[in-house]
Amino acid sequence: MSTLRFQILNNSGAGYRLVLSLFVLLVAAGLVAAHYMESRGHQVTGMDNQIVWGLPHVFAVYLILAASGALNAASVSSVFGRTDFSPLTRLSGLLAITLLVGGLAVLVLDLGRPDRLIVAMTHYNFKSVFAWNIFLYTGFVVVVIGYLWMMMEPRMNRYTKQIGLLALCWRFVLTSGTGAIFGFLVAREAYDTAIMAPLFIVMSLAQGTAVFLLVSTAVFHWAGYQPAAGLVTKLRRLLVIFILVVLCLVVLYHLTNLYIAQHHGVERFILLDGGVYTVLFWGVQVIGGSLLPVWLFLSPRFSGRGPTVIAALLVVLGGLAQLYVIIIGGQAYPLNIMPGYRLQSGFLDGVVAHYAPSLPELALGLGGVGLAGLLAVLALRVLPFLPTAIPTTSSVSKR
Repeated sequence: MSTLRFQILNNSGAGYRLVLSLFVLLVAAGLVAAHYMESRGHQVTGMDNQIVWGLPHVFAVYLILAASGALNAASVSSVFGRTDFSPLTRLSGLLAITLLVGGLAVLVLDLGRPDRLIVAMTHYNFKSVFAWNIFLYTGFVVVVIGYLWMMMEPRMNRYTKQIGLLALCWRFVLTSGTGAIFGFLVAREAYDTAIMAPLFIVMSLAQGTAVFLLVSTAVFHWAGYQPAAGLVTKLRRLLVIFILVVLCLVVLYHLTNLYIAQHHGVERFILLDGGVYTVLFWGVQVIGGSLLPVWLFLSPRFSGRGPTVIAALLVVLGGLAQLYVIIIGGQAYPLNIMPGYRLQSGFLDGVVAHYAPSLPELALGLGGVGLAGLLAVLALRVLPFLPTAIPTTSSVSKR
């Protein structure tokens, strides 16, 4: 049995400084974009009365889901006893916190009036899932901070499994709450289904694992060593399982809607006649973000670091496309206000909404990504989140 020690990131070479500078630029661009949208109003964005959740919400929801899924390595190690994942537990917890902070920052800055967040935090409508999510998001950060403390303090290591189980349950409730935001919106035919909750749970597992693969590959490269080949293979196979389960739930979602006659219109819109949404669904989400990565992960010819990074990037792009189709495509399809009747008015009733993301929206979304990355790379230089080496044995003890 080998002893596992942790260290700070000592190597701050050109690659680290380049990534750090990129994250700083993204954060600055996000702040400028938020100020521009707040001072000029949301008319400078592509959002309007029909598309009220735009590209920043896609980034925000993605970061929140990835934050939950990034904790996979820690949960597998402490809750399920897979000690071969022990070297990755601290980095897993760090990413869970930073990704969530980045996602929440995008949501707050996209409110138009960020100061109104105080009202949301002091006046609760517990019939709204948004009110419950405030507790879920902030509580998740507190739980994961406690989780990291149990990992880092030797005297508290005996409580790691208990708080790890709490974090595992909390993240499932958190992602269920995020999916329920859409599942409870019965007015939108593309949202009105209970399968949104389990779909978002599995999406979080897949996207969090993909992001963790990308970040851990870069960080271990900076630290000057390679993860054990067997450990990377296990992460790849785990990600394949998550991708296939997501695909299975997507198929069930669309088959269910096709069975319901009143949903045939929205299904035809997404699957056949939706223009950019149909292209994103079939081209980016299904083929580029699911089938192609599964083939790359399972093929022995593409077992190296380069193909792993490319496949994980494809999964990330597929996840963003999936959320774009769900969030924006679901709003673009017209509301069926009076089922069974045809409406005509001057307010574009029954007309598919047009949405084109603006540059400030993209900058704000990328600013949340930059904030998550900036917090992570700075924390790596301050606290010992990285193992001194990745043991090749399957059993390790922590010190």
